[in-house]
Amino acid sequence: MTEKTEVSAQSRWRVGFDIGGTFTDLVLLDDATGGTYRHKTLTTPADPSEGAYDGLVSLLELAGLRAEDVTSLIHGTTLAINSLLERKGARTAFVATKGFRDVLVLGREYRYDIYDLDGSPAPPLLPRSQAFELDERVTAAGEVVRPLREEELVQLAHRLREEEYEAVAVLFLHSYAWPEHEREAARILTRELPGVSVSVSHHVSREIREYDRGVLTAMNAFIQPKAKRYMARLDTKLRGGGFNGDWLVMGSHGGLIAPSVAGEFPTRIIESGPAAGVVATADFAKKGGHQEVLAFDMGGTTAKACLVRGGEPSITTDYEVGRADRLLKGSGLPVKLPVVDMIEIGAGGGSIARVDALGLLEIGPESASADPGPACYAKGGTEPTVTDANVVLGLLDPGSFLGGRMTLDVEAARTALARVAEPLGLSIEEAAWGIHEVANNKMAEALRTHAVEKGVNPANLTMLAFGGAGPSHAYSLGKLLGVREVYFPAGAGVYSAFGLLTAPPTSDFVRADRRRLDEDIDLATVRAVFEDGFAEALTVLDATGVDRGAVRREHLADVRYVGQGSELTVRVPDSFLSGGDTAALVGEFEEAHRRRFGRILPGVPAEVVNWRGRARTEAPAVASPDRAADADTAVGHRTIPVYLGREPGRRDAPVVHRAGLPVGRKIDGPALIQEDECAIYVGPDATAVLDEHGNILMEVD
Repeated sequence: MTEKTEVSAQSRWRVGFDIGGTFTDLVLLDDATGGTYRHKTLTTPADPSEGAYDGLVSLLELAGLRAEDVTSLIHGTTLAINSLLERKGARTAFVATKGFRDVLVLGREYRYDIYDLDGSPAPPLLPRSQAFELDERVTAAGEVVRPLREEELVQLAHRLREEEYEAVAVLFLHSYAWPEHEREAARILTRELPGVSVSVSHHVSREIREYDRGVLTAMNAFIQPKAKRYMARLDTKLRGGGFNGDWLVMGSHGGLIAPSVAGEFPTRIIESGPAAGVVATADFAKKGGHQEVLAFDMGGTTAKACLVRGGEPSITTDYEVGRADRLLKGSGLPVKLPVVDMIEIGAGGGSIARVDALGLLEIGPESASADPGPACYAKGGTEPTVTDANVVLGLLDPGSFLGGRMTLDVEAARTALARVAEPLGLSIEEAAWGIHEVANNKMAEALRTHAVEKGVNPANLTMLAFGGAGPSHAYSLGKLLGVREVYFPAGAGVYSAFGLLTAPPTSDFVRADRRRLDEDIDLATVRAVFEDGFAEALTVLDATGVDRGAVRREHLADVRYVGQGSELTVRVPDSFLSGGDTAALVGEFEEAHRRRFGRILPGVPAEVVNWRGRARTEAPAVASPDRAADADTAVGHRTIPVYLGREPGRRDAPVVHRAGLPVGRKIDGPALIQEDECAIYVGPDATAVLDEHGNILMEVD
């Protein structure tokens, strides 16, 4: 399935390709004109790089280009997050300071739901049987209490080799500030265990708190072998196919990193693909002057949402994966790295519907994925999914899916839906309607929680909906949230792939350095900490080929009131860096505290826990293409019967081709606006219009 716009013969092209759980999305962009070619293909779960490479070849054939004509490729991948969620990684040993072997199992002294006596957090990534101790110890002040003994480490290495470990994660106490023992351990383990991946905590993160740092280091070691093999395999495919330009990978922080960095530190790409859609939303917000936008991305496997304020995505260092309860903080494994602050819901087009033991309809989180896929794909799937429900409801045109390359099997969808309709005593249409509504309510609950946590009323937000399934659900979701304006960008079905092409190379660092702000600050030491961190960040950026002279530095700090257990990340004012103006830094913190909690604590001193920094270049400028509508494909040539519920029943709705929709032409719902990559459903009390920027605005009553 493809869609194209005109490109010039003299311009330069870049490609963004995003591998999701069900589909791989690709966009070929002409930077000079903004013209695009778009393509969407099923992901190949056994080896995602195969489907991605085949998609690249098909995309270039459509454009009439050669691989050598592409100057750069940007990649988004679900490799890291899927490995963690499915617990499919390397056999990993966890090596800790004596007395701290159980740190991954014990976790935090924290109950995420104090009223649930049976509630338990996400299980530890590694079992206790894979944890080992070394009799070494360094104090927080850097005093060596017990030195690291090489013979003990060599003996442990021999045991790990005999037990066929593929990776080692090393966590020594206070190594965030005094990493010498970890450096020596890495040298010895690398020598004694050739071919085994070694991750040491101070390389992965320089934050205090051994549990958080230990979890992150274990994650890194667990997925590093697979990530390195994947990056090498994809590079071989690209080079062998004639793609000689640079290629980069989207990081979870919304910036680009080199494949070598992604392979060495796969924890930095845990939310690679979803972050790209949020970056594209930030670009949309800046260009349109929208202050608060809710990015809603629903694909084949999951749905994601993120609040974008002032043209900047929310970034958090308190992200979690594998939550036992998706809406409750603390029920997952912490990822103490900068991550685009999204909420993820197990509701996608491929999410499977079932009737539970209480006779209630449930959706997901299990997914039919790309293989076998929903029943309507006619690839062997028999389970009822959200996509099957949408086909039966008329929210998807069976003959237009993937640009007509795949005809959806409506009868197969109806047969699958009978598996939930019959136990509930419903008709097939009623069951489909129920699946659609349950999925929408599940997503609305999560999105409402996400907005309220940010201190925002979702009804006051503008929504940008994208992803293969997002445009089919945005109308109903907007109704549930009270959102009145919903935008659909051009190429909404592959918008995350487009977002890859709007992101700049970026590198972050953190340094633990606890300092009270009501005492004298050794400003020279603080500046030295930042210089050391930025030196590391610039080295990481060098691998992306950027000009150091074009890099912009952002100084940040994690600040809290003395006695608090968590921090807020705030901007470090120039006046603090130049003259030690602690009042200005405290002011930044208290303003952030007031926004988050609605109050400050007068008279309570504040303290810095970590210094952070971000080095990045300017985002690439992307032109807006000039597109004229094709009047022959505009409106009203065909209708599709859309099911509107038990009482209204079915009603004929026009199928509108987006490529032929003139600017300013109003479409009254119900209607289906068809793109090759997705279908936009306009409900019966909504109107849609194409604006001058190429976005469709749906206004919901």
